[in-house]
Amino acid sequence: MDYVSALLPPVVMAAFFIALIVVIVKSQGGPNKAKEDAVVDAALARAEAARQADGSGSGSGS
Repeated sequence: MDYVSALLPPVVMAAFFIALIVVIVKSQGGPNKAKEDAVVDAALARAEAARQADGSGSGSGS
């Protein structure tokens, strides 16, 4: 029975980890995806505008 007590914690942690991954994958997309994408696009646009306002350009290095 020692092997059961030795294997129980890793098996329980693996089950919780798999459940966490399933929840993360299932929560992708859905009704809030467009809103989240819009927020990210707005943040990227602000960062790009700020970078161009500073005169750093595209950073091509030539």
